[in-house]
Amino acid sequence: MPKMKTHRGMAKRVRKTGTGKLMRAKAFKSHILTKKSPKRKRNFRHETEVAKADTKVVERQLGLR
Repeated sequence: MPKMKTHRGMAKRVRKTGTGKLMRAKAFKSHILTKKSPKRKRNFRHETEVAKADTKVVERQLGLR
């Protein structure tokens, strides 16, 4: 049986931390920024953890499961 291939699109969007968490960038930062407050835009810079409901799917796409 051939090896599992990594979903390259997912690999570019998600990274795994040393403790095993999956981190992703936040959404809503790309355009229509004039109506968003500076504080809100600043908070988009930080990464956040992938939702618990999505971790199984993401790990499968990354070839971790």
